[in-house]
Amino acid sequence: MADKRVKVKLIKSTAGCKQSHRDTVRGLGLRRINHTVELEDTPAVRGMINKVFYLVQVVA
Repeated sequence: MADKRVKVKLIKSTAGCKQSHRDTVRGLGLRRINHTVELEDTPAVRGMINKVFYLVQVVA
């Protein structure tokens, strides 16, 4: 089975967000606006993306 990957991009600032949402964005490895990271597509990562859906974008 090929290992699935997902690219995530930070599109909005975390300023003014809940601390737990800031921590989630950092947990995804995102540091600044327009920063893109490639992560393994696991249920845990999908849950983190869903938690901060308004700050990130899944890039094809």
